Amino acid sequence: MLVALCAPLGDTCLSRGMTRLPALSLHHPGALIAAVFTPWVAGGIALLIGFFASYLTALSWADLTFVLPATAFGNVIVALLAKFWLHDTISVERWCGIVLITVGVGFVAHGPSRTERPGDTSGAESAAIAEEEPVR
Repeated sequence: MLVALCAPLGDTCLSRGMTRLPALSLHHPGALIAAVFTPWVAGGIALLIGFFASYLTALSWADLTFVLPATAFGNVIVALLAKFWLHDTISVERWCGIVLITVGVGFVAHGPSRTERPGDTSGAESAAIAEEEPVR
């Protein structure tokens, strides 16, 4: 759940912060660094760090095909935040694209998964662990 919320909230905060600043250029690194320390941009960066940490954690115990659908729902959240919080205009084509992505993610999410939960030792894996551990 943290993965699905941190990225859209972080992206939205970054957008809100950057639209309040004058246009920036890579030719002025001082202005870029100063932008990082504005409240909305700093909050967005913190949320994206939270997303990345939770994403890495999820990938350490789950297949990508299991983790990615959880993050893909963020597209819907971003669109809703952009529309209702940032008051962005979202075209019909973009809404259709979001629907197509969501439907595609639904197909992937209902497919077979080989993901095992941490601590789930079953079958041959349990036998291999039992063989390695000496009996006392």
